[in-house]
Parts: sequence; C-alpha cells; structure tokens
Amino acid sequence: VQLQAFGGGLVQAGGSLRLSCAASGRTLRDGDMGWARQAPGKEREFVAAISWSGGRTDYADSVKGRFTISRDNAKNTMYLQMYSLKPEDTAVYYCAASHRKTIGAPTRSYAYWGQGTQVTVSS
Repeated sequence: VQLQAFGGGLVQAGGSLRLSCAASGRTLRDGDMGWARQAPGKEREFVAAISWSGGRTDYADSVKGRFTISRDNAKNTMYLQMYSLKPEDTAVYYCAASHRKTIGAPTRSYAYWGQGTQVTVSS
C-alpha cells in the first residue's frame, strides 16, 4: 500500500488549499482513511477522517467548520479542502489509511502513512 500526498504550499492567512492523497495497492473502500499533521516541535495530531464507505466524517475541533475531507472512489483519491487557513495550521500534512471498516465514527488509528506535504500559512 502506498499513499502519495500532494498539494501543499505557501498561502496567506485566510486563504485556502486543497490537499490530495492518491492511493495505490488498495482501494479507498478497503478501510477508513484520514489526515494528520505535525508542526515543528510538536507531536503529530489528528486532523480529519472519513469512513471506508465515505458516509461518515470526523474532524479535530481546531479545524471543524474550516476543513472538509472527501474522496473520489473513481480516482482512488482522498482530499482535504482547507479554508480560512491560519498560521497555526502550518505543518506537514500526512494522509493515512486503516484496515478498519468502522460502523460508527471513522477510526483515527492508521496502519499506513504517506510521506507528507508541507503547508505553510503566513500571517
């Protein structure tokens, strides 16, 4: 299983970016997927998750209402649309995948991780 995250970059505060995560070696329906981020000097933190069926999502409180996770099964690609970006959103963003097919909220625990893409928000 390989996950390729891309779409990061430098954006001003208040701007938007869309991250993409292309999966190979599995389909999106093989398990729940999500995004996490790690800022310099901090631990990696959960950002958003989407269920294997695509019907349920979950967000960290810090991004709720500003970020939207979605998926395109035909392209085997997951997305993270980020609006109203803040300097504190600056981090390396990782996409991740799980074997779990949850019934309730999508899992925040993952077996596979992509290489990360840098998002920098200037003030």
